Amino acid sequence: METQQQAAAFLVPENNRVPPQIRHVHLMGICGTGMASLAGMLKQRGFTVTGSDQNVYPPMSTYLERLSIPILQGYHASNLHAPPDLVIVGNVITKFNPEAVELARRRIPYLSMPQAVQAFALKGKQSIVISGTHGKTTTTALISWLLESAGLDPGFLVGGIPGNFETGFRQAEGPYFVIEGDEYDTAFFDKGPKFLHYSPWVALITSIEFDHADIYRDLEHVRDSFRKLLHLLPPQGRLIANKDDPLVLAVSREAPCPVIFYGLKDDADWSARNISVQPRETRLEALKNNDEVLAIATPLYGRHNVSNLLSAVALADFLNIEPALVLKALASFRGVRRRQEIKGEKKGVLVIDDFAHHPTAVRETIRAVREKYKGRRLISAFEPRSNSSRRNIFQHDYASSFDQADLILVPEPPMMEKIPQDQRFSSRQLVEDLQKRNLDARYFPETSLLLEEILSIRRKGDVVLIMSNGAFDNLAVRLLNGLDTR
Repeated sequence: METQQQAAAFLVPENNRVPPQIRHVHLMGICGTGMASLAGMLKQRGFTVTGSDQNVYPPMSTYLERLSIPILQGYHASNLHAPPDLVIVGNVITKFNPEAVELARRRIPYLSMPQAVQAFALKGKQSIVISGTHGKTTTTALISWLLESAGLDPGFLVGGIPGNFETGFRQAEGPYFVIEGDEYDTAFFDKGPKFLHYSPWVALITSIEFDHADIYRDLEHVRDSFRKLLHLLPPQGRLIANKDDPLVLAVSREAPCPVIFYGLKDDADWSARNISVQPRETRLEALKNNDEVLAIATPLYGRHNVSNLLSAVALADFLNIEPALVLKALASFRGVRRRQEIKGEKKGVLVIDDFAHHPTAVRETIRAVREKYKGRRLISAFEPRSNSSRRNIFQHDYASSFDQADLILVPEPPMMEKIPQDQRFSSRQLVEDLQKRNLDARYFPETSLLLEEILSIRRKGDVVLIMSNGAFDNLAVRLLNGLDTR
């Protein structure tokens, strides 16, 4: 679609603005999770909304279809021949994209996604920015639901589809706006992190690890981006920080406002004890300064999700939300699609879909599912698809991420032609490394062969955990259909 031989877009900075009159807004890269939510928000405001993308798959494609937002397949200059009043440029778009070139040629006003959020959603609101390498989407959805349950009528923008709302966006009359703060770059014309556009009143940091190897040089580069976020906090604001994470603890010292710490250890302002994973729910006690107890029941499971839950409890306490309302919200939270989402169960085989792609997320997700479904064989199918996963930066780290799985299935990564030869991840090497650890791991050159393997070896009681930050060739649905017909 894009080559270095194509013309490059040279956008005029003067056109990086909100035009005085807007009827039609076009989003380039509309099927990204944040972009799809933004598209829905703009449609809610009464704009005519269109979008284009070349990676169109559920749940975002069906989500946009439900909102009656048309998706133009592929990027073409002709998509802008009837010029919209404003174009929002997703961060998947490069300066060689034919629509970006046409955008520059026609001098249409444009914004990045974060600029659009600031312009259309955050004005007049107290912004609660949920950031961190892991757990942002679940935590953003949970906090949005908690504020909603407390009658605070929050606006929100979530990089996923929360079960309690069935939409990743909302503009509302309440004073707060909850937003997922991504550290990924903003756009090809703005290489700073997205979250620097969100004017935080409260910032929450779940974790800091190296990720996004396509834009960050090293861990220090990642840490610097979070430092910049903290420096935006007002003195009367708050930082809510995971004390279990040493890098979060280190950067929190630079916060210009009070810090509330949470963590699974008892030296945090908010901590947890007596965590018990049961068939229907997880039970735990949340403690404030080791002496004030909330007895919590929640459908969330896994230590990473208990940590996310504690951050929400800490925020609720800061906002003076009544404990009874907090408990009700935590008990009724319905999660987020593609985060430990049960896709179905056929012939006694349970299929779970998850967004995990970083080695830490893979390890913690497998550990959580293993604890939840004790005594059942756990089959983990992992697609290395993200920009970091397809690079060899995590080649050796992945080898220690699958220890809790009974069977590990790994296909050839997609789109490897976009990665320089000397930086490419090897699925074959991962499988060999896992086998050296005496794990049952198998390599497949394509997803269809992996699917056939599951169908041929499956047995009643299996749990199949599918992990990818992309479509994984619609593996979950194809597996359930295959189980239905055999």
